[in-house]
Amino acid sequence: MVAHAERGMSAPPEVVFNTAIDPDRAAAWLPEPLRLDGGRRPELVSVEQLRATWYSDSAPDWSAEILVESADAGGARVRLDLAGVDADGLAEETLANLAREVADNLTAG
Repeated sequence: MVAHAERGMSAPPEVVFNTAIDPDRAAAWLPEPLRLDGGRRPELVSVEQLRATWYSDSAPDWSAEILVESADAGGARVRLDLAGVDADGLAEETLANLAREVADNLTAG
């Protein structure tokens, strides 16, 4: 099953994307099946489009792809496609976790 979720964030798209692809932050926002491979970096589908995909060798049914785009007032719009068992219930929660990481990243930096 593939679940889709979208969310606005009050941070520049580049900050959102760089937070998302940071392997040190992955454990805080990615669902557990995608963290099983030691937080490896995602495949950068397109740096120009701010698109990345995560796969897991340990849980081959799971994957995640994000697309980060510019939104009004310097913010970002994030689309998540999450595939896996019970992914439907996790898509919104996963984006909420990413939003917390982005907020923490802005506060720390």
